[in-house]
Parts: sequence; structure tokens; C-alpha cells
Amino acid sequence: MTGNGFFSFRRFRAMVGKEFVQMRRDRITFAMMIGIPILQMIIFGFAINSDPKHLPTVILAADHSVFTRTIISAMQNSGYFRVIENVASETEADLLVKEGEVQFVLSIPEQFSRRLVRGENPSLLLTADATDPAATSNAVSAFRLLAESALSRDLDGPLQHLRRTKAPLDIIVHPRFNPEAVTQYNIVPGLMGVVLTMTLVIITALAMTRERERGTMENLLSTPVKPMEVMIGKIMPYIIVGYVQMGVILLAGRFLFKVPMIGNIFLLLAVSLFFIAANLGVGLTFSTIARNQLQAVQMAFFFFLPSILLSGFMFPFRGMPVWAQHVGEMLPLTHYLRIVRGILLKGNDFAHILPNLWPIALFLLIALSVGLKRYRRTLD
Repeated sequence: MTGNGFFSFRRFRAMVGKEFVQMRRDRITFAMMIGIPILQMIIFGFAINSDPKHLPTVILAADHSVFTRTIISAMQNSGYFRVIENVASETEADLLVKEGEVQFVLSIPEQFSRRLVRGENPSLLLTADATDPAATSNAVSAFRLLAESALSRDLDGPLQHLRRTKAPLDIIVHPRFNPEAVTQYNIVPGLMGVVLTMTLVIITALAMTRERERGTMENLLSTPVKPMEVMIGKIMPYIIVGYVQMGVILLAGRFLFKVPMIGNIFLLLAVSLFFIAANLGVGLTFSTIARNQLQAVQMAFFFFLPSILLSGFMFPFRGMPVWAQHVGEMLPLTHYLRIVRGILLKGNDFAHILPNLWPIALFLLIALSVGLKRYRRTLD
């Protein structure tokens, strides 16, 4: 029907046009509607990879024979291993593993080639950082096959009889920090960073925006409170909330999921202050940009989505392409996950976590600086 009847196409067309005009004026919401699907397609289509390759590997070799070179060459040709250097001692190799710089250490013992040609079944030791089982499982399976098959070309002539033995060498895999490949050991510590990021950014993004919508910002602006005092005053209560959340997750991880916590819990609590403050700084920055609470939540989600997908929480970090790893390195959650898992599962001390602590501190400084710059002493 038309005119003044039950349904007027003219009125309907006017309402549709009004909504499009309102959508065009609300640029942040419109950008989110277009940007989030594009971001999801890029991340899921290009960055997500459950079969990581080119994993950093170091060689601890006490035997430099042709057989050693053959095995190392086969590892690199498989695509799963990327040999970055040779180390001189177990201490150096252990440090690289604990700091997360390498995923694997291949140890070749003395007289490896001599024992091999004698048919004495020498051993090869592959040490793996198994804090994330998904990052190492396929590479370990590939190594078991390639280490034996790679020698078939060299076992020729007088050594051809070694091919007929059930295995010319013994392969030992030592998965460190999570030898039973329990996924909860990797997921539960990571949840600490994910929960803090999700809740703190959203809560603080709403804090100042809510005051602006309710009109209480006028009273705040009429006081002699300085911008830094406002931001710190807004952040402080939520720092306590963040520590309460950490306590709940730690207790649940220890008594419900039996996660081993071999590191210093007080060190974890101390360094977590930087991460909590960084997320709160992001939330406050969003609150100075958003015009209403809906926009604040949208911007918080736009920050949370790449954080959870590119940080190594859901998918192996080293399985992503290089450009995605560079983006992930700029996110505080990426470094915080390494700190949490390093302290709880590896027993890392302050020196081990420092390479991942200073990027969080830098991010915090930038977030607070942007928030302070955008803060206005007037409603305009």
C-alpha cells in the first residue's frame, strides 16, 4: 500500500536513505564494517599456518664428517629446519632455547661417523622447545624419516651392507619443557595475556567515553586535575582488576589443569605490570578517539583481533609469513606470551625475559604519549 496506508514505500525509502546518511557520518563504524572483514580475510587466508616450516635450528657438532653434512643438508632441504648457526657448547645452546631464539638443537656426538661405518648404531639427539607442541610435531616426525633416508646415498660401496640393517643410527628426540605435549600447558598460560588484553582494553575504552556520554566529563574538566593525573587515576583501579584476573587464572591453571609452574611467580607478577598498563593505555587512547561507547568497543575489537591471531596464541608464531611476524612483533601480547610461558614452563629469570620486556615497555610509553596528546581540557 502507499500514501497513508499500512506501508508507504516513500516513507520506507526515506528511512533507508536516512540510515545510509547516518552510516556515512559515523566514519569509524563504517570503517570497522569494511576493515574487520578485510583484516579477517588477510589473517586467515595468508597468515595462519598450522604446519610451520623454516624453524630456527642450531647445530652442536663434535663430529664434522661427510655424514654430518649430509644430515644437516637434508634437514634444510626438508623445509622444516633453518640452520642459523653452529654453537660451541651445550650452555650456549640451552640459553638460545630458553630465550626462545631457536626451536631445535641438533647434537652430533664425537666419533659419530666412525661408529656409523662400524655398524655400532650411533645416536643423534634432537632437542626441541616443545612449549607449543603444534610448532614442533610435524618437524620432529619429518626428522625421524629424513635422518635415516639421507644417509642412503653415502652408504654405498663397502658400506652398502649398512643399508640392510634395521636402522644405521639411533634417533633420540628430547622435547623440553612439555615432554608429554599437553596442550593445556601452552594454552592456559597464554590465556592470561588474552584475557587481560580483551577485558582491560574494552573496560578502559568505555571509561572516559561513558563519562562523556553521561555529561560527567564537564565536571571533570572544570577541576584542576592534570591530564596525566586523569589517565593514571583511570588506570589504577583496573590494574588491581588485572591482578585479580591473573590470580584466578594462575590458581585455575595450577589446581584445575595441573600446569607446571617452575619459575618465579613474583617475577611474573612484577613484569605483568608493564603489560597491564600497556593495555590500559590503549583503552584510554581509544576512549579519547571514540565519540560513543559503541565506537570504543569497535576499536577495542579491532585491536584485539590481530592480537589474538598474530601473537602465537592460537597458531604457531613461526608458521606465519615474515610480514605477519613483523606485525605480531609490534603487539604487546606476542611478547607477553613468551614471558609467561618462559617463566612458568622454562623457569626463566629476568635476564631471559628482558628481550621481550622492553618492547612492552616501549609500547606502553607510546600508548600513554598518544593518549596524553589527544586528551583535551575542553569538550571541543
